[in-house]
Amino acid sequence: MLTALQTEAPTDVTPANHDVIRQAKIDLAAALRITAQLGLHEGICNHFSMAVALEDGTDAFLLNPQGVHWLDVVPADIVTVDGNGNKVDGHRDVEPTAFFIHGCIHKAKKRARCVMHTHMPYATALTLLEDGELEWVSQNSLRYYGRVAYDTEYGGLALDEMEGDRIVSKLADADVMFMANHGVLLCGETVANVFDDLYYLERACMVQVLAQSTGKPLRRIQDSVARMTAKQFEQERQQSAMHFEAMKLRLERMSPGWAD
Repeated sequence: MLTALQTEAPTDVTPANHDVIRQAKIDLAAALRITAQLGLHEGICNHFSMAVALEDGTDAFLLNPQGVHWLDVVPADIVTVDGNGNKVDGHRDVEPTAFFIHGCIHKAKKRARCVMHTHMPYATALTLLEDGELEWVSQNSLRYYGRVAYDTEYGGLALDEMEGDRIVSKLADADVMFMANHGVLLCGETVANVFDDLYYLERACMVQVLAQSTGKPLRRIQDSVARMTAKQFEQERQQSAMHFEAMKLRLERMSPGWAD
């Protein structure tokens, strides 16, 4: 059972690998900053997380803190929370909805080591439409062919385990989910992979919304071609790491020493 978040961190549990945890915090903070620079965040809301292992072998995850603007997040701000909602490490608190959404996903989907949830404008716009879906009409949309789920019921703020479990049940085997009247959620094995998916998902949604705004019919891509292209994208997955590293270099040029 997930519990309410504790505000004081116990001192008898520490991450198993300090260097690994440190790098995960850097990557998560970088993803938050870059996402905000691109205008894909919303105020101080939304949340990113990364699963880690504690010294005793139990699972925990990193979360961005509550109340800190993403452009100002540094690695030391990232909070470590265990599977029961106890704060293991960190000097800040986390938003309850972040815990119940991300905690349930990390517990249910072990391959979902990184989870990103945003209200980015074009992707969210599709969640406001009756029967709104990502259409297989652009090359970038085909990155997600066979990977998308839809939660067609808005259930209010995720302030308890029941709503978190409901969201997870809709995600099922997908790693991208459009959440009705709300936003999008993406998950994967690395920060780089999920950030890359987040970036290109918004691009795909943007051009779709622009095309739909003309009122003309969409030119849909055949399923056989969409399936083939999706496999081609998966074979080029190393591009995700290259993209993220390029963005981190740009971040360092703009804000030298931000990760120290």
